[in-house]
Amino acid sequence: MAAGPMTSPVRYDPLDEATLADPYPQLADLREQTPVAWHEAMECWLLTRYEDCLRVLRDHETFARDPRRVGVQVPHAHLSVQVLDPPQQAGVRSLFMTALHAQDLDALQRSVGQTIHERLRQCAGQPVAEAMRDLAQPVALAAIAGLLGITPPPLAEWVQTSDAIMRSMDAGLNPELIEPSRRARGQLSDLVSSWFTATGRPSGLLGHVRSHAPHCGPEQAAYIRHTARVMFQGGYSTLTAALGNVLHTLAHHPEIGPALRQHRDLVRTAVDELVRFDGPVQGTTRLATGDVTIGDVHVRRGEKVTVLFAAANRDPHTFEAPDRLVLDRTPNRHLGYGWGTHACLGTVMAQRVLTVLVDALLDTQIWPRPAGDATRRPTATMRTFARLPLSLHP
Repeated sequence: MAAGPMTSPVRYDPLDEATLADPYPQLADLREQTPVAWHEAMECWLLTRYEDCLRVLRDHETFARDPRRVGVQVPHAHLSVQVLDPPQQAGVRSLFMTALHAQDLDALQRSVGQTIHERLRQCAGQPVAEAMRDLAQPVALAAIAGLLGITPPPLAEWVQTSDAIMRSMDAGLNPELIEPSRRARGQLSDLVSSWFTATGRPSGLLGHVRSHAPHCGPEQAAYIRHTARVMFQGGYSTLTAALGNVLHTLAHHPEIGPALRQHRDLVRTAVDELVRFDGPVQGTTRLATGDVTIGDVHVRRGEKVTVLFAAANRDPHTFEAPDRLVLDRTPNRHLGYGWGTHACLGTVMAQRVLTVLVDALLDTQIWPRPAGDATRRPTATMRTFARLPLSLHP
């Protein structure tokens, strides 16, 4: 058993250009050679086996999402459903999940479908479309704003704000990201406050939340607003990344189009498989609340444990032929959006949007093809594109 943190013999730099382009070979080496590896720069244990990752995500008693449980102070503005652990998060999470289930997701899906078809027509009119700017970002913003029942902010301004917040998730690797993120979070908090103070009849998910939580105390009210902020930002950034990754995968696997045209009933399982194959969220971190053993490694109280979804989703002990796209893969218990009580609240909507996108591509017979060098954003937590040039023509 290891006596303490040890440097992994496998080099893993999530911000390295080659890793950003294709992290999966390195993650496979890490999983095979040192499945529980100490990373000096990130100051955490990296977990790459599916079963280890799932164990950490399930065991809230032993592995805390809320740093306060091991004596680490957290700014009050950061406390939301995504940070609070059960049972403290239960009331707010239940409120949001009930509000989600109360929405007419079929109607919202049809509305997003109209946006996707319009965007595809516009892209088809260009020799080369910048798929993130012209398709993924506007579709994701329309979807999350429609779900919440709010008027979306101007796209160009919102993209900058969201990017600053998203990049702050990697502040441990680059402290220079902290101050831009602080300003962006302030702007977003002001926007969220305006949703909760607006007059008139509220609609959408936030309308349900506002109407069903009028008598909560100030602490719960703060958690609700912070969760709305996280749901808007996290839902947008995760869906944008997922849309880009799916488009990129489809462009580099042209055989998928004919296969799905012949078997349209496989679209839903295919979307699940596309998310497993190259998911939007690369990992999440927990803190050990006491000394614990993972594999043959001793993890001490207070040490960080980073669950690498991207590695778990390619674990051959869980997924047969993990580096192949298997469009009818069932079951498919991937961790593309996380898992459990801290998983993305908008997962159901994200899957619907991705399904609508694939259906629209099949209906229009427009299929993405590479049209230049794609560039990944230098972010370790979210796997997304800065630039994705595609040809989108029938």
